[in-house]
Amino acid sequence: MRLITIFIFFLLSGNLFSQDCSNYYFLQNNKTVEMTISNKNGKESGKMTYVVLDSKKIGSSITATINSEFVDAKGKTITKATNNVKCENGVMQMDMKTFIPPAQMEQMKPGEAKATDVYLEYPANMNIGDQLKDGQFNMDYESGSGLKSSIEISITERKVEGKESVTTPAGTWECYKISANNKIVSKVAGIGFPIKMDVVEWFAPGFGIVKTESKTGKTEITSIK
Repeated sequence: MRLITIFIFFLLSGNLFSQDCSNYYFLQNNKTVEMTISNKNGKESGKMTYVVLDSKKIGSSITATINSEFVDAKGKTITKATNNVKCENGVMQMDMKTFIPPAQMEQMKPGEAKATDVYLEYPANMNIGDQLKDGQFNMDYESGSGLKSSIEISITERKVEGKESVTTPAGTWECYKISANNKIVSKVAGIGFPIKMDVVEWFAPGFGIVKTESKTGKTEITSIK
């Protein structure tokens, strides 16, 4: 009976951990997260810095507003943005606007972008072999040159491939390896420019995304304050 009681305790403890949202770095007030972006040759091409603002907890849910800034390898600010992240019952949900490449962000005229909030889900209780939910996002905007433009991002065939320990300059985490197909279609004056690539993410449940890789390079956490 005692062994059964202990087993149930640990089972419930694990379930409670999987439902906890408070440890995700994007949901902690005043947290500053720096991610370094490198090209396919390993040369640094820039840094993305996120500052978490206005994190609020309501029941089992937490929402946060995040300011981001991308600077190039010379330290020049290229783009700034404000997005949202939320979590409910252990499922982290990323605003898909955070997946817009800096090159496209740079072309957008400030205050002219229009889009509905769409979130990509990262469940804490994922298992190897799981198929995760797809995400699709559309945004209309006016470019700096005044042309009507749009961007569409599709993230599909998301599969949990395995579990790995990942070390970056910011620390070491046990992560799930998630593969996906990404498609970005940018349209300027109705003319589309599609880009397709395979992407791999390393996600630590209860913490967040640690590293992302594709044929163009990688992005990884290098500082958390």
